[in-house]
Amino acid sequence: MELIEGMLARRTTNGPFRPDPVSREHQHALMRVAQAAPSHFNSQPWRFVLVEHPDTIARVAQLSGDSMTELIEAGVFFERYRRYFRFSAQEMDERRDGIHIDHLPGPLRPFTRQIFSDAGLKLMRQLGVPKKLGEDNRRLVAGSPLLLAALLDKTEYRPGELSGFYSVFGLGAAIENIWNAVGVLGMGIQFISTPMEIPRQWQAMQQLLRVPDGLELMAVYRLGYLPDDHARPSIDWSSRHRKRLEQFVFRETCDVPEAEPAP
Repeated sequence: MELIEGMLARRTTNGPFRPDPVSREHQHALMRVAQAAPSHFNSQPWRFVLVEHPDTIARVAQLSGDSMTELIEAGVFFERYRRYFRFSAQEMDERRDGIHIDHLPGPLRPFTRQIFSDAGLKLMRQLGVPKKLGEDNRRLVAGSPLLLAALLDKTEYRPGELSGFYSVFGLGAAIENIWNAVGVLGMGIQFISTPMEIPRQWQAMQQLLRVPDGLELMAVYRLGYLPDDHARPSIDWSSRHRKRLEQFVFRETCDVPEAEPAP
């Protein structure tokens, strides 16, 4: 039951970490739980790079911040993901998916529902929000004591074939093991996603990490120990809601939604 409760308490860390280095013991513990994940024929297709050098972290942070600024400035980010945005607690409770935008800079709060429209984007540019968010993102990554790059072995990872699916599935299980384990260690984790949105920035990331031809860089995460107080970024959200059973579970066939048990 402790394991299940820990999984249900899983969080993503949107705020800063403590500056303390992550102990080698804890780094290896996370690698061991990743290693314990299931994989097709025990192929273990995952590879990881642990990054602690300040110069490398600073460069990743710059790539992340620049990517955030570019994505917001061009409106690409909101165009791709606006279907996940919720703007009230009621909407979040009804849909029970996506993210509730509940923390905004003061000048933007009166325009909550318009913020991701063309007019809202124009206002954000005028107020310098893209650069502000990019800088916030850069600082957040730069202040992380540990980065984790996740890769797949291309002898197993062959997109378009079943082995490609099996490899991604296995890496997902490995990352989920890490995500569930960080809380026990007093740590947090967050996906560094923005460079993936821009091909040239992702290529720069691969070059920085010196990824060989035989490996595919799949994702990069930031990790660290959690501070006692959790400062929130300029634009932040909550996403603790989960769908009710009848919204995602069926009984016997896809025709019969599973009933939510009485409280």
